[in-house]
Amino acid sequence: MQRKGIANLPMHTGHAPRWLWTRMVKLSKAISEVILEEYGQKELLERISDPYWFQSFSCVIGFDWHSSGTTTTTCGALRAALTPEDHGIAVLGGKGKNSRKTPRQLESKGEYFNLSDKNIDNLVKSSRLSAKIDNACIQDSYTLYQHNFFITEKGDWAVVQQGMNLDKKYARRYHWMSDEFDSFLEDPHTGISCDKKRKSTLNMASKESKEVQKISVDLINDNPDHLRKYFRPKDPEQTSLMDFFDNSPADFSNFNNQEEFTMPQHHPVLEMDLSDKEFEVLKKAYEIQPEKYEELIMLNGIGPKKIRALALISDIIYGEKASWRDPVKYSFAHGGKDGFPYPVDRETYDHSIETMKDALYQSKLDDNEKLGAIKRLNKYMA
Repeated sequence: MQRKGIANLPMHTGHAPRWLWTRMVKLSKAISEVILEEYGQKELLERISDPYWFQSFSCVIGFDWHSSGTTTTTCGALRAALTPEDHGIAVLGGKGKNSRKTPRQLESKGEYFNLSDKNIDNLVKSSRLSAKIDNACIQDSYTLYQHNFFITEKGDWAVVQQGMNLDKKYARRYHWMSDEFDSFLEDPHTGISCDKKRKSTLNMASKESKEVQKISVDLINDNPDHLRKYFRPKDPEQTSLMDFFDNSPADFSNFNNQEEFTMPQHHPVLEMDLSDKEFEVLKKAYEIQPEKYEELIMLNGIGPKKIRALALISDIIYGEKASWRDPVKYSFAHGGKDGFPYPVDRETYDHSIETMKDALYQSKLDDNEKLGAIKRLNKYMA
């Protein structure tokens, strides 16, 4: 089964030099064309959506093994190498303002691929939902700044997007594949990979948060005016939402096991309280009357703060707790040589290397370029 998920990477500045960039594009094209010829378009997207294959692919084409720049440069190389005309694949979006162009690009490429209006609408929705979930529903302290959307002429898609934690100078990469999950809001990421696991991460895209999703919609549709008492008012003698929980700002990990209400000091660092202006967003959502949680989170202005507040109120009023577990499961694809987090799985490791080697041997590259790529790959067998 293909494994998709998250990878944590240190931030590296600078750009790939021109001499390296041109070779990365050429090698990316050669390897991709072998996979397309042997296995087809969907298989290539399956591999791109696997964070471990993606990382090894980045290394083979010439990038530093753990740099955050692998996402930007590798996706950029694939964007330059793959064309709708020759390969039946389009790579859309990108970094910063380019990421916001994805919906318009999807409409254009969808028409080029002769996809139905309904299919195109679903693709646009998938792009927006995947970004909203990783940026707002999974609150892991990483803010998205990059969104790459891969689409085939048949409508299959994959997403590779990245968030940044400015305080720790690390980036976290998120991988998606169109047919590898049943619901956007029921653990769409599997086989998640990263070195660091947070003590607490609100995950409203978890199956464990399903009831809280329903309650959040009910709270909005039942007129949010009655929720004002749970937010910090101007009168300092009245209670606020966070006064119900005995947790310090530094450690919110025991929230899911909290059974005792106390009256601690206010914790504004957690940003649970909503201003009057922010509260108006909830009122506008009430006027729309969303039927599902997907519809609620896609409304303008419904960001991390409101999502988190509704989750906490769900606990206070109904005793339903959202998932506060960081959706991280693995640190490395094949295990560590010291046995952490688990011993090296040599069979899987060797299979991954041989798969990449086969693609290299069959690629339309000259002998020197093949030899250089294979040498880089062989470093992992030492």
